Amino acid sequence: MMNLLNGLLHLLLVWISAQSLLFIIRNHSRTRARNLPPGPSFMTAIRNLFYLSSRPHKCLAQLANIYGPAMTIQLGYVTTVVVSSVSMAKEVLLRNDASCSYRNPLISFSVLGHNEATVAFLPPNSYWRNLRKICKSQIFAGSKLDATRGLRRKVVQQLLSHVQGCCEAGVPVKIGEAVFTTSLNYLSNAFFSMDSADRCADTARELRKLVWGVAEVVGKPNFADYFPPIKFLDLQGIERRTTKLVGQAIRIIDAMITRRLQSREEVGYVEDDDVLGVLLNISQDNSGELKRSHIPHLLLELLVGGTDTTTVTVEWAMAELLHRPKKLKKAQIELEEVVGKANPIEEDDIARLPYLQAIVKETFRMHPPVPFLVPRKVIVDVELSGFVVPKNTQVLVNIWAIGRDESLWKNANVFEPERFMGSHIDIKGRDFELIPFGAGRRICPGLPAAHRMVHLTLGALIHSFDWKLDKGITPESMSMVDKLGFTLRKAQFLQAVPIQI
Repeated sequence: MMNLLNGLLHLLLVWISAQSLLFIIRNHSRTRARNLPPGPSFMTAIRNLFYLSSRPHKCLAQLANIYGPAMTIQLGYVTTVVVSSVSMAKEVLLRNDASCSYRNPLISFSVLGHNEATVAFLPPNSYWRNLRKICKSQIFAGSKLDATRGLRRKVVQQLLSHVQGCCEAGVPVKIGEAVFTTSLNYLSNAFFSMDSADRCADTARELRKLVWGVAEVVGKPNFADYFPPIKFLDLQGIERRTTKLVGQAIRIIDAMITRRLQSREEVGYVEDDDVLGVLLNISQDNSGELKRSHIPHLLLELLVGGTDTTTVTVEWAMAELLHRPKKLKKAQIELEEVVGKANPIEEDDIARLPYLQAIVKETFRMHPPVPFLVPRKVIVDVELSGFVVPKNTQVLVNIWAIGRDESLWKNANVFEPERFMGSHIDIKGRDFELIPFGAGRRICPGLPAAHRMVHLTLGALIHSFDWKLDKGITPESMSMVDKLGFTLRKAQFLQAVPIQI
């Protein structure tokens, strides 16, 4: 019986593969007949399939050097236009922003209706605008972030205490892991008033494990996104694992919401001044701005995006500074002169630390947290510099390629924070040479919080300690290879030994 089932499954896969191949070849021929941007042939795309699945940002950047800053490539059933220059990014994100602001529903982000409740994947309708307004005015507004300044100071001090313990023991710090814990502690406190030291310690640890797991699995390329006929097979197991992890995380957050609502019924209850309280109030005012069932999904989205962005950026910045020790020393001298050797860095100091700011910008240029902005889908035929991008085409903006463009950046593959000293360029979506958080109506709403957390965390680490690489590794020999997950991480996690200054 099992042999019969295996044989039938094998025949089904052969039939699906043949049908898929015929569809792709026919569609590729039709694509070439239209006025789409140029791109690699079908066989060239097939030859690059493995490279595309492992390091797509680099593979597509190399192909763009051949075919141009607007390039068409057939990714399975999905016709995709990749843009890799400032001018083309402006065409997509500014001139055609309204037509290019929709999403293709990727499987990993669609499990359990997640794509219907989050800022990143909802279509730009009135409900999406409500969620963005809530994020902008109630979570990431300057006044709200100012109110949680003490919380950021507290979690960074906890990070430094952990590093101090490693320093005294002479053991290396796992930089990414330590920063991830710090960032999640901050967001957990700000969102739920939950601290790993309180009665919810078990919940906090479980949530930390799940947030890390979700970030790991949703970033894996899923071939079923590009070959819909095989979706039901879930050959890579990504849909199954994502459903499990997201489901567990949603249940934990939902349980916290239930406890909060029950507490509100108690006599003498005093509301915590946190994001959860704000969201519950909005969901209960019957305005339709926010559905109660969507709150766990929105909070999970912000937890995963917020922690992973800060983690990879600080880890890459530390790696580049250890790779070029003179840059590290220069940053430490600036911190000592501005902040004072015995004083901890404060958020108010950041504006007076131009070299620290330049380090962060250079890190975003070379190692954007996501090498592609979240894939967009055009809803009508769109004109891009004389080419026509037809309705339902996927559009990728390769910001990694823009950051490595030799026509924009001298020595583009060299870490040189000095290039930003005295420069007007910032990361707020106005300067398309540097858009790690996107631009236009889809710009990441968490940018203000990430900006504060990255500068404060990095500044504290290099101001409070000197650093050396783990034994046997030199600045010249350390690996700077990346790998793509939910974000663009170091392939080898950075471990560094802190030294008391």
